[in-house]
Amino acid sequence: MKKLFVLFALMAVLCGVTVSAGAEEVAAATAEVAATVADVAAPAAAEPAPVAEVAPVPNKGDTTWMLVSTLLVILMIVPGLSLFYGGLVRAKNMLSVLSQVFGIFALISILWVAYGYSLAFGDGGSLNWMIGDMSKAFLLGMTPDSTAATFSAGVVIPEFTFVAFQLTFAAITTALIIGGFAERIKFSALLVFSALWFTFSYLPIAHMVWAAGGFLFEKGALDFAGGTVVHINAGIAALVGAIVIGKRIGYGKEPMTPHNLPMTMIGASLLWVGWFGFNAGSNLEATGGAALAFLNTIVATAAAALTWMFAEWMLRGKPSMLGIASGAIAGLVAVTPAAGLVGPMGAIILGALVGPICLWGVTGLKRSLGYDDSLDVFGIHALGGIFGAIGTGVFVSPALGGVGVKDYEMMHQVVTQATGVGITVLWSGVVAFICFKLVDLTMGLRVKEEEERAGLDTSTHGENAYNI
Repeated sequence: MKKLFVLFALMAVLCGVTVSAGAEEVAAATAEVAATVADVAAPAAAEPAPVAEVAPVPNKGDTTWMLVSTLLVILMIVPGLSLFYGGLVRAKNMLSVLSQVFGIFALISILWVAYGYSLAFGDGGSLNWMIGDMSKAFLLGMTPDSTAATFSAGVVIPEFTFVAFQLTFAAITTALIIGGFAERIKFSALLVFSALWFTFSYLPIAHMVWAAGGFLFEKGALDFAGGTVVHINAGIAALVGAIVIGKRIGYGKEPMTPHNLPMTMIGASLLWVGWFGFNAGSNLEATGGAALAFLNTIVATAAAALTWMFAEWMLRGKPSMLGIASGAIAGLVAVTPAAGLVGPMGAIILGALVGPICLWGVTGLKRSLGYDDSLDVFGIHALGGIFGAIGTGVFVSPALGGVGVKDYEMMHQVVTQATGVGITVLWSGVVAFICFKLVDLTMGLRVKEEEERAGLDTSTHGENAYNI
């Protein structure tokens, strides 16, 4: 168009000049047209404007995988954890456990959106080594177009998806704790404690381990899916609760056997299925890394179930279903921090070793220390998480089939892992103790003796699990 305009202008000027003027006017007009041509052509000769950088767009496959993973983790909580714990308690407390898990899931879901996500993954400025800020409280400013980074440069997922996925981690961690003092805590006290512990223990540990700028993140501590953030954090809080609240009435004198082991087996199976979302979903992308975590979640679990089973078989003369299921959970716990970082053989070794370790934790160690951890949260989740977190530092080595990390040196990484474990144990223990004491002093932690003897189903919730 510019060329046509210039051509027509030149013809018009020359024609007009030729008719009305002589050679001098023609020359002046020609100079004027030349200047016009230069002005029009000048922009074409200038440097091209820089092309604006295109923002990365979420891949639909990654987004779908993360939504499915989020659903799988919800499956772990309700009904997975509910049924696993519910089958392990006495019949008179079945509904109380189901109500506690369900209630905690609902409570933490709201608190996560209100302020949890912002504090866990926000930039806390001068406090960023420990906690985030409130810039995204109530998901302020977030839209369906907002994105969250993954582990690959230029690859993102919708931020709402990341928010929902991490919500499930916060909820299951808090719900795990109730196994330490099941059958004797007030429902109201539990909800208040859960809100306090979530705020002052889960959120800082999650930020320190998983958020850029967090103390353990910057030190290079490895926790692929929550060995420290979830299992050690919850296991220590459960132990503290068991000690502060005290033993169940009749503990060690009356039989307190699980009332429904088939239900526990169903719960354990749902936990294993949901754990694929927990571990493989933590890759944040539908890639080979997710496939590695998926496979490791199978083989580590299988190895731990077998070694617990054979160890129990040797010690007691019979392999129990509860032992196999408990071994499977121990294997899942141990591989959680390592899932996408170690090779399949490393995962098998972690699982094979953690089975007997956790068996000792729920038998010999528990008896020697004398605490009443009702559903063995400490013996399985804390011990299994500690072993898995430190073992990750060993088996991440490329020489042992792991994916390796930058500037990897085994002893240095093991020390870093142990540092993360130590900080988590200390932080969770202190926070849990303070929270339990605050609740106990203000509203009381434990139900009355007659209510405990009658069972929490009727005394707290006014209903029975079984009409017999």
